[in-house]
Amino acid sequence: MTGLIRGDTRIATPTDGTIPASVKLVATAVGGYRRLVADSRFAPLLSRSNPVRHNDFDMNLVIEQIIEQADDVVSLTLAAPDGADLPIWSPGSHVDVFLPSGKQRQYSLCGDPQDRSRYRVAVRHIRDGGGGSREVHETLTVGDLLHIRGPRNAFRMVTADSYLFVAGGIGITPILPMVQEADRRGTPWRLVYLGRSRDSMPFLNELAHYTGGDVEIRPDTEFGIPDTSALLDGALPGGAVYVCGPPPVLDAARSRLSAIAASGSLHTERFSAPPVVGGTAFDVELRRSGVTLSVGAEESALTAIRRSKPDVTYSCQQGYCGTCTVRVLSGSVEHRDNSLLESERKDAMAVCVSRSVGGPLVLDL
Repeated sequence: MTGLIRGDTRIATPTDGTIPASVKLVATAVGGYRRLVADSRFAPLLSRSNPVRHNDFDMNLVIEQIIEQADDVVSLTLAAPDGADLPIWSPGSHVDVFLPSGKQRQYSLCGDPQDRSRYRVAVRHIRDGGGGSREVHETLTVGDLLHIRGPRNAFRMVTADSYLFVAGGIGITPILPMVQEADRRGTPWRLVYLGRSRDSMPFLNELAHYTGGDVEIRPDTEFGIPDTSALLDGALPGGAVYVCGPPPVLDAARSRLSAIAASGSLHTERFSAPPVVGGTAFDVELRRSGVTLSVGAEESALTAIRRSKPDVTYSCQQGYCGTCTVRVLSGSVEHRDNSLLESERKDAMAVCVSRSVGGPLVLDL
């Protein structure tokens, strides 16, 4: 997963402005691991403005299997070397994967949440990306150990009367366990799966196992470029809509929110860095490196920093994971992240999304 916007949940409330009194949020602690369980479709709205904080597990897991799931997509099956059960997870969860090179990447869990013996992630080979997917595809082998942190979930599957899932390409990875769970519950569901071609779309064979709902496979080579907005018109009243895929799919979904039934909800997850919106150019000084860089109005500070320090640590590229957080020595920061606590924002910033309020920033890099 090369980046994402997690926990972006839009709720369409009833036209009279009221919210059902049954809305509730239940938090359950299991040992040191906290899982947030939503009993209402409105629960994500209640907490979406808060930074995500979890007590994560750190594990060294062995690669049991590497399977080619589609053109340029492989899945990794991970297990504890001693065969012990792995931490519980729920549909929509992801883990941080620390690659041998030191790169940290986030990948959605796409196996069976009820199988405690193993995790599964899937990675698309992005040849012109940041190098994480190339390392997975070109260097990892069965038997290798990988350090894993998590799991955590900011793309929770809420309880709803029905589900409409829209997945674009590798966006099927967090959606697949949701389809499985909806099928297991007997809740009405429909999946629209988009992709360039059938050969590029992973897990097509597995989808045939879930017979309680409707699966529509729409490769561009057969159906042309999809009209995502029209696809969302099929959302049922009281239903939840989950969309995961590239920016055009997500943007169309958000623009169509007003057309969704008033008692429904829209949940989206992005698999690429979002564009910079409302940015202005500023300078950033890397104090330890002795370098001053110009950050363009339409690029992130991380992008500028990587021109001078290509080995700088980062992961999600949307201010969620906190991996790229650096100390700010001087300057005023416009914080756009969802990871830092207010007390941390006094002298730190997530350089992948946050910017200068005005004037230069001096960073401890």
